[in-house]
Amino acid sequence: MFKKTVSFLASGRGSNFENIAKKIKSGEITADFGILISDKKDAKALKIADEFGMKSFFVDPKKYPSREDFDLELVSLLKKAGTDLVVAAGYMKILSPLFIKSYKNKIINIHPALLPAFPGIYSQKKALDYGVKITGCTAHFVDEGTDTGPIILQAFVPVLPDDTEDTLSARILREEHRIFPEAVNLFCKGKLKIKGRIVSIG
Repeated sequence: MFKKTVSFLASGRGSNFENIAKKIKSGEITADFGILISDKKDAKALKIADEFGMKSFFVDPKKYPSREDFDLELVSLLKKAGTDLVVAAGYMKILSPLFIKSYKNKIINIHPALLPAFPGIYSQKKALDYGVKITGCTAHFVDEGTDTGPIILQAFVPVLPDDTEDTLSARILREEHRIFPEAVNLFCKGKLKIKGRIVSIG
């Protein structure tokens, strides 16, 4: 079977990236490595890419006159690597419409809340402040909105009475590490179909 090439965007520690990369290397996810791109020179994800023998690139946003010019460079690198799927693994920049159009329905993100609740940043704190009893995480396709793309998988995490932002985040991250690679694998196996907002798993 033809293997999909998976590339990554990351800005920070790269725990979700490392988790998925391990599963690609072991064959648990049926895919080939593409490249990793970071907008942060000191991102730990760059070192992790080296450990897996992946090509990695630091692309400095400050060197580009506009967000579109920056994203154009990213798209160029991804295309050269033969990328079939872009995984946003802790990538903190909003992707431009130009980028989204270039990889429409081929970008997957993980969000630490049960979308459409608590989009954007500080989702775990928002859940605690709101007083919800259940939160979780969502693997979804990326569209032009902020965490508004079609939902692939979700996992539930109970909010405990003594939870802090750190303890809740840690439990949510464990679920991210479970469903994010599963969503990537489903895409790579051609099992995800999108109709409107609905993602069906075949």
